[in-house]
Amino acid sequence: MTTHALRDNLTMLRRNLLHARRYPSLTLNILLTPVILLLLFVYLFGDVMSAGITGGPADRSAYVAYIVPGILLMTIGGTALGTAVAVSMDMTEGIMARFRTMAISRASVLTGHVLGSVLQTLLALAVLLLIGVGIGFRPDATPLEWLAAAGLLALFSLALIWFAVGIGLASPNPEGASNLGLPLMMLPMVSSAFVPVADMPGWFRWFAEYQPFSPAIETLRGLLMGTVIGTTNALLTLGWAVGLSVLGYVWSKALFVREPRH
Repeated sequence: MTTHALRDNLTMLRRNLLHARRYPSLTLNILLTPVILLLLFVYLFGDVMSAGITGGPADRSAYVAYIVPGILLMTIGGTALGTAVAVSMDMTEGIMARFRTMAISRASVLTGHVLGSVLQTLLALAVLLLIGVGIGFRPDATPLEWLAAAGLLALFSLALIWFAVGIGLASPNPEGASNLGLPLMMLPMVSSAFVPVADMPGWFRWFAEYQPFSPAIETLRGLLMGTVIGTTNALLTLGWAVGLSVLGYVWSKALFVREPRH
């Protein structure tokens, strides 16, 4: 039974990777937004933002070091949003209903989407990191910190993508999935990705500090730049990642076993 489930998972993973290869524009569109934001904020606002954050003279390189971790997490949110749309397309086009009638592991259909999206996300993150290095990002991490950073990105990708699969299954159509999953792209905007949480208005600071992206960004920033992370950020990041993974998996599985959409 385990062997059959593994084979089904690999088959569905291959299906999703082939789909991504046939439609590379979808992956490029997901990557395009964070790249544009990175270049825009660094070259247009970098000097002003760095002076505002450090309280000293303008230093664009300091802002590059600050913003890249946030853009990396934003890329995960964008890829997850694309997964929600892809799952919804499978639902509305009837392929999910056909999979239900086949002698395959039902979980493998969802797992294939998740694993394929995680691999695409990690590839997109590697490309974005190279772009960051090209414009002046200089990490100061030990091999162990690099390993921890990679693990954080993979775990956070898994969490958001499982949650996005639930969004795709719950949405009536791809447009609905795009709208319902919009917070995956908007939450990084109201996090510590672009400016420190301490500089935000007091009434908004609490939300920005404890929502899923801010602690993950601060933890990743600390790992890549060799700065203090803080126990609270590390625990919140782990808690959000595990919690969203479990919630997304249970929610997705419950939605998938219900009656097919007509």
